[in-house]
Amino acid sequence: MSGTRTLSTAEERTDALVRAAVRVFATAGFHATPTTAVAQEAGISTAYAFKLFPTKVDLFVAAVDACYDRIEETLRAAARPGVTGRAALENLGSAYAALIADRTLLMLQVHAVAATSEPQIRDAVRRGVARTVTVAQELSDAPAEEIQRFLAVGQLCHLLTAIDAFALDDPWATTVTEGIEHAAPHP
Repeated sequence: MSGTRTLSTAEERTDALVRAAVRVFATAGFHATPTTAVAQEAGISTAYAFKLFPTKVDLFVAAVDACYDRIEETLRAAARPGVTGRAALENLGSAYAALIADRTLLMLQVHAVAATSEPQIRDAVRRGVARTVTVAQELSDAPAEEIQRFLAVGQLCHLLTAIDAFALDDPWATTVTEGIEHAAPHP
């Protein structure tokens, strides 16, 4: 059996290509990843990949959008009826921490921020952050300063997770990881 899969529809091929793009771009980033590597991972031809996404930027943006789709789905699934404010944000943060535990979505976001010199990528990251803020506000009914803190701590968690600071016992790592734990969701 060959290494390629037969996908029957353009929609299935598009979904497979975007899922592959999330994984492959998360590994090497926008600039170091050729579209051919993503197409190969998806099991489709490079020519068909370019038919679906005419530029690498278009494909990367689709991966970033898919990343933020997953984030929104995860946050919505973590919401608990009647839980608002800081408790709601803690639930959302715990769910998000579990989501990025495999680092794929985390690293895609890191690479996306690094590639924001590309206007389309910058716009995709802005849309994603806007969606995250909107969903956090909607699900928590928390005041703006709590939403800002939620995002700030989330970005610190990104950094700490990316550099594996939670695994270190060094004084500096203990200082910045202290208190950055996600409690069990509030009922």
